[in-house]
Amino acid sequence: MRLRHGWHVAILVLTQILAAPVSAAPQHVVSVLVCTDEYVFRLLPRARIAALSFLAADRHPVVSTIADRVMGIPLIRQNAESVLARHPDLVVTYQGVNQELHSLMRTAGVPVLDLPWANSLDDVRKVTRLLGDRLGEPQRAEALLAEMDRKLAAARAYAPAPPVATLIYEPNGYITADGVTNEILNVSGLHNAGPDMHQTRLGTVPVETIVATPPELLILNDSREASPARADMLLGHPALVAMEQHISVAHLSLTPLLCPGPWSADAAAPFAALGRKVALARRAP
Repeated sequence: MRLRHGWHVAILVLTQILAAPVSAAPQHVVSVLVCTDEYVFRLLPRARIAALSFLAADRHPVVSTIADRVMGIPLIRQNAESVLARHPDLVVTYQGVNQELHSLMRTAGVPVLDLPWANSLDDVRKVTRLLGDRLGEPQRAEALLAEMDRKLAAARAYAPAPPVATLIYEPNGYITADGVTNEILNVSGLHNAGPDMHQTRLGTVPVETIVATPPELLILNDSREASPARADMLLGHPALVAMEQHISVAHLSLTPLLCPGPWSADAAAPFAALGRKVALARRAP
C-alpha cells in the first residue's frame, strides 16, 4: 500500500502538526540524503540531529566520510513515514529531489530546506553559510570553511610546479573532470587531463585511450573499505597494471569528493603529495 493512502501516515501528519516546536533554530533536524548528512552531522550537536539517511553509515560501498562516526544516531530511509516518525522541525535535502516527500512534508507543516548543489568552491562556501544560518550555527559553518581554506592553503604551498598532468579513473571507466574536484586538483598542483581524453557516448574513457595518451599521474579510485564490485574490475586491468612501469599510478580513496563540501579539501594533501612525487621523479637523472 502506498504511504499516502495509509491511515498511519495521516496520524503521523496530525501528530507532527500538533507537536511542532516553536523555535528560532530547529531542534529536531532530519537529513534524507547522504550529501546533506555530511553537512548536518558537522554543523549540529547530536542532540539536535533527529535522523540521518542510512547511507551515512553504509559500507557497501562506503559513500560517506562520516561512516565511522554516526553510531547512535537514528538512520532512516527516504520516505515520509520514516521521516515523520522522527518528529522533525526541519528536513534537509537537495533541490529537485523526491517531490512526493516534499508534498507530504508540506501537508504535515514540516519545513523543508532544499540545498543547491555545489559546483565550485565558491558554491561550497555559499551552501555552508546558508545551512549554518538556517540551523542557527553560523559559527560552526565559518569554522568548517576556515578549516577547508587552511587545508587548501597547505596543499597550494606544497603543490608541484609546473602542474602534473593527472587523470582520475573511476569504476566502469568514468573520469572525474569538473566541479569541485577539478578545483582541488588545480590547487594541489595537478592538471586535470580528463577533459582532453576522448570519451564514449556514455561518458567513459576506454583503457586503450589511456594507454595511447597516458597522463603523468593516473589516480585509480580505490575505496578499499568496500567489497570489490564488477564496476571496479576495470581498475585492475592488466594494461593499467603494466603502465606502472612508465608512469606514476596511485590507488586512492576519493570518498571526500563524492559529495562536494568543506570536507572535500581532505583530498588536497594526498593530491599534492602525489604530484610532488612525480615532480621529483622528473628531476631524477
